[in-house]
Amino acid sequence: MSAAGEFQDPHGGNRDSLEAAIGREVRAFRKQLGMTVVELARAAGLSPGMLSKIENGVTSPSLATIKSLSEALHVPVTSLFRRFEEGADATFVKAGEGLTIERRGTRAGHQYQLLGHALGSSIAVEPYLITLTEKSDVFPLFQHAGMEFIHVLEGRMTYRHGDKTYAMAPGDSLFFDAQAPHGPDALDKLPIRFLSVISYGRSEE
Repeated sequence: MSAAGEFQDPHGGNRDSLEAAIGREVRAFRKQLGMTVVELARAAGLSPGMLSKIENGVTSPSLATIKSLSEALHVPVTSLFRRFEEGADATFVKAGEGLTIERRGTRAGHQYQLLGHALGSSIAVEPYLITLTEKSDVFPLFQHAGMEFIHVLEGRMTYRHGDKTYAMAPGDSLFFDAQAPHGPDALDKLPIRFLSVISYGRSEE
């Protein structure tokens, strides 16, 4: 992503393809909902002219715009990237510019930044940077499809998976079946930052 929060193709040759792919997905989802350009633009806080440019693939929407469109269309952000496969093998994210996402743990004060997308493929991969602060609560009850890998960058926590707990400090990792209840059981030293990479089959969504 550039400093303006836009996705950046590291090879410099596929920006048009990415823009066109996003535009096609936005138009397809809009038509599925029976919305006009004006209606979707209003719901997403855009001008009809800007939405038309996005749908026609002639402009590169910022992450904030993509998020607004996904919310207005009631689909995950990643849905707008799924058909972009040709030559798209990397997503570059500058420090501090991950897309803020709301997940189940958001209600417990867990802050999520999405760091990339699995483009195409039958396997979804979602890497997150998760931050826990004084405003965060323990929440050892996450359950979802697939496998998850976590790696602690800062702070200390006791992490529960099923009936076992793990004292985790910077450099520690845990890889597990995400269908079992899991999550931070004790916040031992704040702030806590850790990477979480979730992988699951598209058919499990």
